[in-house]
Amino acid sequence: MKNKSYDKAIENAVASVEMEGYQIDEQSKEWCKKLLLNEITMDEYIEFVKLKAGVTA
Repeated sequence: MKNKSYDKAIENAVASVEMEGYQIDEQSKEWCKKLLLNEITMDEYIEFVKLKAGVTA
């Protein structure tokens, strides 16, 4: 049941961001869900996002 709540929260957040003109891909949503489920740490999440964006610092 917890997963369904997280899925709904993520979809609501995605809808909000998309209203501002941005796009969120499936990989980013999956990382967010893993973070919420404590499957990855915040540091790991940040590293994934930075790598995807091409940030090396």
